[in-house]
Amino acid sequence: MVTRKVSIADIGERAGLSITTVSRVLNGKAEQYRIGKKSQQKIKEAAEELEYIPNYFASNLKSGKSRTIAIIVPSLTNPFFAGFASEINSEVRRFGYISIIGDSDENNETEKLELQQMVSRNIEGLIIAPCGNQFEHLKKLYEQGLPIVCIDRYFEHLDIPYVSTDNYDGAVTATKHLIENGHSLITCIQGIQQSTPNLLRIKGFKDAMEDAGIKSYNVVGDDFTIQNGYLETKLLLQQKEIPTAIFTLSNTIAMGCIKALKENNIRIPQDVSVITYDDHQYLDFLETPITCIAQPVSDISKIAIKFLFSRLSNDENRTKQVLLKPEIKIKKSVRKIN
Repeated sequence: MVTRKVSIADIGERAGLSITTVSRVLNGKAEQYRIGKKSQQKIKEAAEELEYIPNYFASNLKSGKSRTIAIIVPSLTNPFFAGFASEINSEVRRFGYISIIGDSDENNETEKLELQQMVSRNIEGLIIAPCGNQFEHLKKLYEQGLPIVCIDRYFEHLDIPYVSTDNYDGAVTATKHLIENGHSLITCIQGIQQSTPNLLRIKGFKDAMEDAGIKSYNVVGDDFTIQNGYLETKLLLQQKEIPTAIFTLSNTIAMGCIKALKENNIRIPQDVSVITYDDHQYLDFLETPITCIAQPVSDISKIAIKFLFSRLSNDENRTKQVLLKPEIKIKKSVRKIN
């Protein structure tokens, strides 16, 4: 049996008021048309009793506004980006908007297709963690007037606003922590090589090593995935001299690294120390809690939303690029050696 959808005519009949009056109240125009509080209350009660669900699609056609924000991240299976999507979705809801979330699967063409489909749904703004170094599609939309804010990953030479952490500083801090604990044979397992965060983290790692007088170091890997961390660690363990410490550039890489070490009966930190970029709850519940560089995901999300809604309300904020300072969380995965 198909249940008939409740209409504003039904509400008018229940409240004893005209359809026009009901429409004006439900569309927030009661004050404009001087509709009394008593009539407003009658309409509100009738709508609640009938469990009326507004037809936002029809309303959007009239106003030209969708009250919808798009979020695109490189991978929803990555806890770091899933956390971003959750935080941003909550912030968007506070403004009375809804969000649609897309996953580019670390693929530029998929990202373009996702974005094209979202724009066709009349989105009012976009928050995106770009998956690669192609930016023409984003630049074009931004120049056409679509409010866009990049999070985590961004393009330094573009005018598009972004909010991220100081990836260089975070990598320097992590590397110095290992060096201060006596490590010099350190391998860094990186993510997607051309992404801005990866480039800056690698630069921070190399600079910290060379500043300490350590000229020999190893950088391997090519993806922010568990598989990349697993395979690269397996290969490291085949070498005659394995590193005393491994620095992984994401918590997903760390998951693969830890799995590989465990399979080979390599203990953390007794045999190999591990430090990772990105914090996540699971790191505290491992047999050995992992020292990490934590990014302020909640703060990044809130600032990104503030930028976006400033643009939507035509209240332009001069500050368009923000880098927040990451924090090192020292746990039990780094051993001090002589």
